[in-house]
Amino acid sequence: MTAPTTPTVVLVHGAFADAAGWTGVIAELQRHGIPVIAPPNPLRGLAADAAYVASVTAQVDGPVVLVGHSYGGALITVAGTTENVVGLVYVAAYVLEEGESLGELQGRFPTSLLVSNLKQWTYPVEGGDPAIEVTIAADAFPSVFAADVAPDVTQVLAVSQRPLAAAAFEEKATAAAWKTKPSWALVAGADQAINPDVERFGAERAGATVVEIEGASHAVAVSRPKDVADLIRDAVRATG
Repeated sequence: MTAPTTPTVVLVHGAFADAAGWTGVIAELQRHGIPVIAPPNPLRGLAADAAYVASVTAQVDGPVVLVGHSYGGALITVAGTTENVVGLVYVAAYVLEEGESLGELQGRFPTSLLVSNLKQWTYPVEGGDPAIEVTIAADAFPSVFAADVAPDVTQVLAVSQRPLAAAAFEEKATAAAWKTKPSWALVAGADQAINPDVERFGAERAGATVVEIEGASHAVAVSRPKDVADLIRDAVRATG
């Protein structure tokens, strides 16, 4: 009889950030002997990004717990149908229903500060017109994204954002893995990027095990890495 395999944790960052935002969480997980990888999220569109995450996940030996922050939550909802995924963890994230877009989910609730503080850029598309991508206005970034993170850190994060293709807000999820996989969710109680009610609604709809952190900003993985890692460890223990 073979011993149980500890699932590998795959951490999927969201928009306006990169995998470095998981640094504190990675350190916590590694300290407990949990295998973890944090791939880059292309941030070019829901279908394409979810396909990339699914491809990374499928190449991991053994079971996987997929973790998505923010927009990354939408991606794990679709990519989580990959056969070796055994659990989903949403961190201050969008939890979509099949056939639903980010815009549709957000539209049910009062808008967050994020919406009025987006800056548009363009990027080239081979064979077509330039496409639009968005970042958070640098001066608004601390209050919108990371109000509980040290100012010297937020200044760096504000100017090193990775933009999200604007088209991602309108693409519809082609699957909802939480219907067949167990899920956990962390709600950031003081989130100004995603209305916490959006996080609560999605988590409840998915039947997720929910933890809410009062006063936590959208950058909860940076400001409260132990709390985030503890929830991920719960998922690993439950699925391993």
